[in-house]
Amino acid sequence: MSERNGANASEVSQAGCRGSRRSVMVAGFGNVLRGDDGFGVEVVRRLQSAADEGASGETVYLEIGTGGIALAQALLTPFDRLVIVDAMVRGGAPGTLYVLEVESVETLKSVDMHMAVPSRALGLAQALGALPPEIFMVGCEPASVDDLDMELSSVVSQAVDGAIIAVRRLLEDGAS
Repeated sequence: MSERNGANASEVSQAGCRGSRRSVMVAGFGNVLRGDDGFGVEVVRRLQSAADEGASGETVYLEIGTGGIALAQALLTPFDRLVIVDAMVRGGAPGTLYVLEVESVETLKSVDMHMAVPSRALGLAQALGALPPEIFMVGCEPASVDDLDMELSSVVSQAVDGAIIAVRRLLEDGAS
């Protein structure tokens, strides 16, 4: 994966596909009952409620939650680009945003019905021949995912707006 994080997280590469976007899926992963783990779902909910008019072409928003198999099923309808939003433990300070381009997907060796992590859902989509040509991840370093809590921590909640900007840039990137 290539990566941009911290202050540069919103500076998404312009090296993506050019031309009109036919379709983009934005998928939010996470368990909304585990505090900051619900980050991806919160970002997708806010983007969807704003009816993101800045995107060109068809943009589909999907709350995956912890049922990653739904992503593999949804990708059976071809998309040009997939943007996954999720909490990511990468060793940064809580609230740090990451924008990653997925360059390869590991071959799936087994299937479970939840597939709560994006890598397993992508592995299933690959096995089905349903991976889009471009896959990006927008993530946030969580402060807490271990406690039963339906609220994001204050630092992760503050990062939601930055994640929305990063996703919108990814939506616009291929639209020119």
